[in-house]
Amino acid sequence: MKVVYGLTWHSRSCTASFHVGHKSFTALHLRHSKTNQVSRRVAVACSPLQSEPESAASVKESTNSDDHVSSMSSAASNTMSERSIEKQKEVLQDQLVYREPSATEQLWTKFKLGFALPWRRFKPDSVLVFKLEGDISDQGRGRFDPGLSVPQICQALQKAALDPRVKGLAVEIGPLQVGWAKVQEIRRYLKYFRQSGKFMIAYMKLGGEKEYYLASAFEDIYTPPSASLSLRGFAVTGTFLRGVLEKVGVEPQVKRIGKYKSAGDQLLRKDMSEPQAEQLNAILEDINEEFLSTVSEARGKSREDLVAFLEEGVFDMKKFVEGGWVTALKYEDEVIDILKEKTEGQKDEELKKVEIRRYNKVSPSAFGLKGKKRIVVLRTSGAIVGRSSGTSSAITPDGLIPRLKALAKDKSVAAVVLRVDSPGGDALASDLMWREIRKLGERKPVVASMGDVAASGGYYLSMACKTIVAEPLTITGSIGVVTGKFNLAEFYEKIGYNKTILSKGRYAELLADNRPFSQEEQALFDNAAQHAYESFRDKAAMSRGMEIEAMQEVAQGRVWTGAAALQRGLVDALGGVNKAVAIAKQLAEIPEEEKVTVSDLGRVPASPLALLGLGASLQTSVLAQSWAFSLLPATLVELILRTDVLSSLELAAQLQSGGPGFLMTDVNVATIGDTRCPSSRHQSSWNDVSFMEDSRSEFVNRTAWVLDEFVESFFDM
Repeated sequence: MKVVYGLTWHSRSCTASFHVGHKSFTALHLRHSKTNQVSRRVAVACSPLQSEPESAASVKESTNSDDHVSSMSSAASNTMSERSIEKQKEVLQDQLVYREPSATEQLWTKFKLGFALPWRRFKPDSVLVFKLEGDISDQGRGRFDPGLSVPQICQALQKAALDPRVKGLAVEIGPLQVGWAKVQEIRRYLKYFRQSGKFMIAYMKLGGEKEYYLASAFEDIYTPPSASLSLRGFAVTGTFLRGVLEKVGVEPQVKRIGKYKSAGDQLLRKDMSEPQAEQLNAILEDINEEFLSTVSEARGKSREDLVAFLEEGVFDMKKFVEGGWVTALKYEDEVIDILKEKTEGQKDEELKKVEIRRYNKVSPSAFGLKGKKRIVVLRTSGAIVGRSSGTSSAITPDGLIPRLKALAKDKSVAAVVLRVDSPGGDALASDLMWREIRKLGERKPVVASMGDVAASGGYYLSMACKTIVAEPLTITGSIGVVTGKFNLAEFYEKIGYNKTILSKGRYAELLADNRPFSQEEQALFDNAAQHAYESFRDKAAMSRGMEIEAMQEVAQGRVWTGAAALQRGLVDALGGVNKAVAIAKQLAEIPEEEKVTVSDLGRVPASPLALLGLGASLQTSVLAQSWAFSLLPATLVELILRTDVLSSLELAAQLQSGGPGFLMTDVNVATIGDTRCPSSRHQSSWNDVSFMEDSRSEFVNRTAWVLDEFVESFFDM
C-alpha cells in the first residue's frame, strides 16, 4: 500500500486542499487549541539580525533512523533527561535591522560600482521599480521567465537599501496568488528598505486584504479614484462530494485515524464537521489577528480604528483617503510626476528608473554582502513524489538526494538552510530524503526554513533539520495518514461495465475497485494505516526530541500556523530565510561580525510550454487523462475540475497512472481567504507599458543576460 502525506494551501484564495493518493490518501487538519507545554530539546541560535538576542538551548543530537520505534523514543527521552530541559524556550520573531554603512564602506561601494559592467550600471538617483502580482515563486526564476521570485525580490531590496544610486522604491501591487508566508517574507525586506530612509511608493488598482497587507509597509499608498480595494474580512468555504458520489454509484472506503482527520470528509460527508470547522476557524483567527495588528501599526492607527473601518464595508476610495488608509488618489501619470519630483527630474524628462530584473545583476559583493565562508540556501518546493513526472514543481529523491550528498562533500559550504515549501506527498520519498538530510546534518549544520506550506511530507523533511524556522502564518504540521480506496461496483453496473480479476494470493485483490473490502481485507488495511501513522508520529517525536505521548497530543493530522506550531514545540523560531541563515551561521560557529556568502540554490528554468501560456492547459489535460478519472462520467470530472477540487499547481506532479486503485490529489475541502479574491486571470491591464516597465527592448535585455553569464566568473562587480 502506497501512503501519501499531503496538504495544499492555496494562498491567493487561501485554499486548504487535501491529497488523496494512489491507493490511499491523507488529510489536512487545521486545529487550534490551548498551548501545550512540551518538554523537549530545543535547537535555537541567537540571530545577529535581531534587535534583541534570543535564548539558545543545546542542539539536539542525530539519532540513527534505523533504530526500532521504541528505542528512538527511549533515546530521545534519555537525552532530554540528561540535559534537564523542562520546557520549550520561547523564540521571538527576528527583524532585519538596517545599519548605515560607514564612510569606508560607502567609499568601497562606490569604487566597486565604478568598475561595474555596462549592463549593471544605471543613472544616479534612480527609482527601483517592479510589479508584485500573480504567482511569486519561492524558487529562483529562469533567465527567460518573466515572473519574479521571493529570493530575487528580497535580495534586490536588501541591495537597494545600501545602493547610493537608488533614490527610492516604486512598486505596483496587483492581485497576488501566493501564500501568507511569502507575503510576510517580502514585507520584512520592505521594512528593511524603509529603515534606510529612502522613499517608498506603492500603487494599487485592485486588491484585497493580502495586497493591502503588503502595501501597508510602504510610506505612501496611491490608487486611482476608480480603484477597487475590497477589505471585507476573511471567509471559509467548504465543498463536499458525498451527494454527487452517491448519485453516480461511487463508494469511498476510508480509514481515518484521529479526531481531526478530515480529508475524507469531503468524500464521506455532505457538510462540514465540527472538528473541521473548529480548525478552520482557528486559522481564520490567526490570519485575521495578524492582518489587524500589522496593518493598524503600519498606518499609525489603533486596532479598533481598523476594525471599525472594515465593518463599514467601504468601497468609496475617498473614504480610504479620509481615514488615512491611502495617501491620495492619483492616476499613474500623476504618480510618475511625483517620482520625478522626488528624483529631482523634470516633468518632460523620462523617469530615472531601474527595473528589478536588470537590478538583480548587480553583485551583492559591492555592498559587503559576501564573505569567505558560504551558507547555501537549498530551495525545495512542490509536491513530494517518488519519481519525476516531467514537471519542475515537484520534490523527488532523485532530484534532492544527489544535491544533499554534494553539499555534504563540499568543504566550502559551512552550513545549509533547507527551504521547504511543500504540501507533502509520497511517504517513501519523504522518508528517503529525511534520512539523507539527517546524514548531511552529521557533517554540518542544517536549518529548515518553512515557506507557505510545510505540512505532512513537507514537515517530514523539515524535522530532519537541527532547527526549524517558520513564518507566523506558515501552514505546518499535519502529522498523520488517512487511507482508502473507491468501490466502483455500483458505478460499473450503472454503465454496463464488467471487470473480472484473476489473482493468486490472499490479499492480491486488496485494492480491487469492483468490490468493497472483505472483513479480512479491511482489518489488514486498517492495520497498515495505523502502522504508517505511528511510524510518522514516532519519527517526528524522535526528530524533535519529544516523548511519543507529547507528540501524539500535537499530531493526529492537525495543522498549525507557524506561531501555533512554535507554542507546541513543532518549530524552534519564527522568521524567514534571513533568520534561518543567522541561526545556521551561529551553529557553524562563524563569528557574528564575519561576513558570509549566501548561495541560493534551486532556480528552475521556465518551461517552454509555460512561456507559451500552455502550462495550465497541459496540467488539466494530464488530469483529465489520468486512469482514475477515465472511469468517472465526464460530467463528474467536469464538476470536479470546475469546483477547484483539483486546482493545485502541484497537481500534475502527483498524478501517477496505471494499476488498480484510485488516485486523486489536492482534494479541496475549504477555501479560506479574502471574500472577493479578484482573479488576475482576467486583468489584461497588468501587461500594459507603464513606469514599471524597463524601456530597453527584450532582445537587448536577453543579450545582456547571456553576455553577463559569460563574464560572471571573471568579474564580480
